[in-house]
Amino acid sequence: MVENSALAPIVETAAGRIRGLRTRGTDVFKGIPYGASTAGANRFRAPRPVAPWAGVRDTREFGASAPQRPWIVHPAFAWYFSEIPWSEDCLVLNVFAPAARDAAKRPVMVWFHGGGFSSGAGSAKGFDGTNLALGGDVVVITLNHRLNLFGHFFPDGGGETFRDSGNAGELDLIAALIWVRDNISQFGGDPGNVTIFGQSGGASKVATLLAMPAAHGLFHRAIIQSASSLIRAAEPENTARAAHAVLTRLDISSYEALRDVPAQALLTAMAETIAADGADHFRPVRDGIWLLEHPFAPTAPALSADIPLLIGTARDEATFFLINDPANFSMTRDQAVARAGRFVGLADGAALFAEYESRRPGATPSQVYIAIQSDHMYRRNDILAAELRARQSGAETFMYFFDWKAPVLDGILGVPHTIEVPFAFGNANLVPELVGTGPETRDLQRKVMGAWTSFARDGRPSAPELPDWAPFSLAGRETMIFADTCRMESDPAREDRLAIETCPPYRPEASGRR
Repeated sequence: MVENSALAPIVETAAGRIRGLRTRGTDVFKGIPYGASTAGANRFRAPRPVAPWAGVRDTREFGASAPQRPWIVHPAFAWYFSEIPWSEDCLVLNVFAPAARDAAKRPVMVWFHGGGFSSGAGSAKGFDGTNLALGGDVVVITLNHRLNLFGHFFPDGGGETFRDSGNAGELDLIAALIWVRDNISQFGGDPGNVTIFGQSGGASKVATLLAMPAAHGLFHRAIIQSASSLIRAAEPENTARAAHAVLTRLDISSYEALRDVPAQALLTAMAETIAADGADHFRPVRDGIWLLEHPFAPTAPALSADIPLLIGTARDEATFFLINDPANFSMTRDQAVARAGRFVGLADGAALFAEYESRRPGATPSQVYIAIQSDHMYRRNDILAAELRARQSGAETFMYFFDWKAPVLDGILGVPHTIEVPFAFGNANLVPELVGTGPETRDLQRKVMGAWTSFARDGRPSAPELPDWAPFSLAGRETMIFADTCRMESDPAREDRLAIETCPPYRPEASGRR
């Protein structure tokens, strides 16, 4: 419920004054522009500054999502995606502050939405920052930025126009962090204590910024939640091939002419290119300009060795991607064995499948396959990132493993991709379609949101009712298990970890999966 409009907060930003909402004890500002429209002459370029305005600008409605193709979303996960239409004028952010007009210096938490590098928006229902801001006494930022080929298009020989285009989406994130640095004190936030956090594609964006010199100094802690593509960026030769394919499909002879092509036509040509090639290279690229190295290959980036990191995954990540087809949950053993082998890149996956199966008495073939896909797609890479960080002997890394089973749909989802997001945001009550309505959700929410906000405050995750959370080390592999009873474990599911490490590395760009 919105409170008395006379209490609507007005804040002075570097570009002009804005008016927000006072709602549920929180000051909320939506759709604040942090960059100019990316259409026309600005398409494929680094973000341009927003033009200042006179008077007071209303910021009470979410701004446009970035151009993207729609996902086919199961109702259990509809909360994760926004219904706001897209536009190339999409460089907007939203601020949730306990009291924007006081002089407090609260920790700032900047959320990068998921959807891979291809879709999503910060305005999704599940990312509402009101409860997190109020419950954790922090300032929360959610935002939109360029995606897919609008944010990651890097041709060979594209000229000055395309110098920055391969990582334009990440440069948008950096522009948003510069906005935070220059303006957040006006909202009761501390520009010297900024945490970036994200889940899935948003977590991979966090990982990429950890390796980008232009982002250095703009944030001070990082949280990576279930990232599948945090290890390696795209390579220029692959992005150049994909860019040329788009040009050919549109029957255009000049890359410059792509700035005049309707956005929907570009999205269609991109989708056809990915389908024909079997690979999605419209993602951050090691361009030698903005991104000089892979985020976590062969080492963790030295640039961010002093940044405390919180990182982890969920047990059954894969069910998020499988739920739209009931057949995925009724595979025969032969079907599951063959599919597991293909997914992990083995000519014969029987031995791997049998090993996982031996540790899961009573599990169906589909459940064994789900465990393999989840570990290969997510847990393996996130553990590798924690290992590389531990070898740096820099700032502490804290590992978690989410093992709280979603009670909906007769439990078929297990512990799916995205499950920790509503608990971290304090929004379990907003997404009963995923987490149900039992009292245990409130208990777990206190622990997860408390850990996330305490980490944002001082770099160490803790909360009442949580055991002491020891940092990850190579010797102990200390991991917090989030479940009905939270606990610390040393190297949980060790045998699965060792088994999946024998497989070829997971390559999300080769399948279009995120």
